[in-house]
Amino acid sequence: MKTLLLSVGLLATVTIQAQKHVYEDLLVMYVDEKYEKCMEKALTYTEGDETKKDALPFLYISMCNYEMAKIEKYAVDYPKAGRDAMKWAEKYRKKDKEKEFFNNYEDYWASLNTMAGETGENLIDDPKGLSKAKANFDAMTSYYPENPGPWLMLAIVQYKSNLAKEGDLSIGSFDKAVANAGDIKTLPKDQQKLLKNALIRYADYLISKGQRDKARKYAAIGKDVFMEEPDFKGMWDTL
Repeated sequence: MKTLLLSVGLLATVTIQAQKHVYEDLLVMYVDEKYEKCMEKALTYTEGDETKKDALPFLYISMCNYEMAKIEKYAVDYPKAGRDAMKWAEKYRKKDKEKEFFNNYEDYWASLNTMAGETGENLIDDPKGLSKAKANFDAMTSYYPENPGPWLMLAIVQYKSNLAKEGDLSIGSFDKAVANAGDIKTLPKDQQKLLKNALIRYADYLISKGQRDKARKYAAIGKDVFMEEPDFKGMWDTL
């Protein structure tokens, strides 16, 4: 992934004219796995008068935190690295609203989505973990609002937390995101997986509230894509 990132970053150098800095230094440190050094340097850019409006330093901080979250030697000094990866991804997206660089890092978004989605799902069934699950899915909808699955997961958590109005708003955002996504088969695999899981969970939630027709309506979104998968088919057969 890092070799690909290096190639993409260097190729993208010509197009990064909106920013005054190209940040090749951050790219090299990241590829060399000098995550702490890369993050410290990126932090200085986020505070510099000439660079604080640039998006890429925020992205590098996110990526460094993500990598450190996977390495045991960083666990003591960076116990919240996984959470910080999402936090800085949110900050990055606020700087890159027009997605000038976003699509150059598809591998990273897939990896971050997988980590964030799995962590959130592991917490969603535990009443004591709902607030953390909500934070995860809220972050995902902030750094990647086009991804429909997190919106539906966020709505489920909000409903379970007795936040009905917020849940309704998230359902509205999900409806918009899934409509804009077009053919679900074209979504990246990480997004398809989370969407499938979210549809199953939402259908189960609606059934528990006696809303079987609505459950069938939302489950139908994934019918043509996920029916061959046992968990989805099992849910569909109960409707």
